Amino acid sequence: MNPNTTLTFDKGTLLLAGNHPLTGDSSLKWVFDKRVGSFRTEAIYYSQVTLTAHLSGKPIEDHVPAWGSIQWFQSQIVPLRQHQLEAVEAWLSSRRGIIVKPTGTGKTEVALEIMRRVSGATLIVAPVRDLMYQWHRRIKKAFGYDAGVLGDNRFNIRPVTVTTYDSAYIHMPDLGNRFQLIIFDECHHLPGRTISEAARMCAAPYRLGLTATPELPIERRLLMEELIGPICFEMPLSEAKGRVLAECDIIKIPVYLSEPEQTEYEQLGRVVREHFSSRCKEDPDFTWQSLYSEQSSDPGARHALAAHRKRKSIEDRAAEKLRVIEDLFRLHKDTPTIVFTGSNVMARQVSLKFLVPCLLQHCGKAERADILSGFEERRYPVIVANQVLDEGVDLPAAKVAIVLGGMASTRQAKQRLGRILRKFGDERATLYEVVCQDTGDVARSRQRRKTDAYKGTHHRRN
Repeated sequence: MNPNTTLTFDKGTLLLAGNHPLTGDSSLKWVFDKRVGSFRTEAIYYSQVTLTAHLSGKPIEDHVPAWGSIQWFQSQIVPLRQHQLEAVEAWLSSRRGIIVKPTGTGKTEVALEIMRRVSGATLIVAPVRDLMYQWHRRIKKAFGYDAGVLGDNRFNIRPVTVTTYDSAYIHMPDLGNRFQLIIFDECHHLPGRTISEAARMCAAPYRLGLTATPELPIERRLLMEELIGPICFEMPLSEAKGRVLAECDIIKIPVYLSEPEQTEYEQLGRVVREHFSSRCKEDPDFTWQSLYSEQSSDPGARHALAAHRKRKSIEDRAAEKLRVIEDLFRLHKDTPTIVFTGSNVMARQVSLKFLVPCLLQHCGKAERADILSGFEERRYPVIVANQVLDEGVDLPAAKVAIVLGGMASTRQAKQRLGRILRKFGDERATLYEVVCQDTGDVARSRQRRKTDAYKGTHHRRN
């Protein structure tokens, strides 16, 4: 070993001091830093750097790892099913990669088993604080280990630590060499413009991504795989239904705007179309993105966008949707039910009309805990939410979902359907999709139904 050739971690990067053939490897993206007289590259290349050095026959003095092994006090992981064991083994074959499994099929249990087998310092990164604390509870239950928490005004770093994507981005320059394994929960968030840097500044050689919805534009999909590794195991939702998850009926209920609602809806549509027609004559390449970019300087653009938002509000809050909900509540009065809306305003409207709890992003911890525990204990037979339940958060058993509105996203459709598909005996789940005809609701519904979540599902139209 050449004592003059050393590799160290420095603020999210690797520094190679001394002359070594490694610096000629363009795939490692070395840059000579005149300030310190050493070559520098991103910490994500740590595994590739050490492997290349070993294969060259000219090893380096490696000072990067600041992680150690973990001695678990207990292991109370629920025995894994065959499909979960297959996911574990698939990841262990390279110790890098993404596991894709539908909501409710036990991705967390798979990750905990991987943590048990690796038994190394681990950082779990989640998109929101609720999920961060959920991971903390699951680790405590499985291993009797009180994990560190980084985020929510807490800075407690331990060999196993849970954090959020935002906190990981902020602190990774100082912590990037302290973990052997990094787990990205809901990893489809990772290819964001800034939070992807958290993965680049981390030297962890072992990387695991978990998601139920890997659908991304090709550029972001490739970036996600670059940062974590390729998809090593994938279970389609349609394959899980009936075997791992419950069978499901999806019932589409068409409703219509009232005459006053329809009149206003059409008037607002004319405002939007006239503005687009006028601008397209001036600029044939004018798009919706152009409209949004002009709103700060063009009163006409602001007026058109306000009309567009009002149209969307009319679709979301059609009076007929509330009547249908009342009928569905009567039909399923003894069944735990989740109502998904397309806006916070509609969620609050449903909550006030039917006196059911409303779960939104800005709800406090105590309120959220009360709503979820009340739903589990049947004190609250119904909860209504906009987007806060669309992914990640563990929910008590529910077998009925009512979708009143939302995005055209197939990811959102999968996540919402997954909320009612946990298997309990042979009980079927039911998802009602209330769609306002002759509006943009129809196109969004069609787009959502393109997901494999709807394959092999019994469809009815009321």
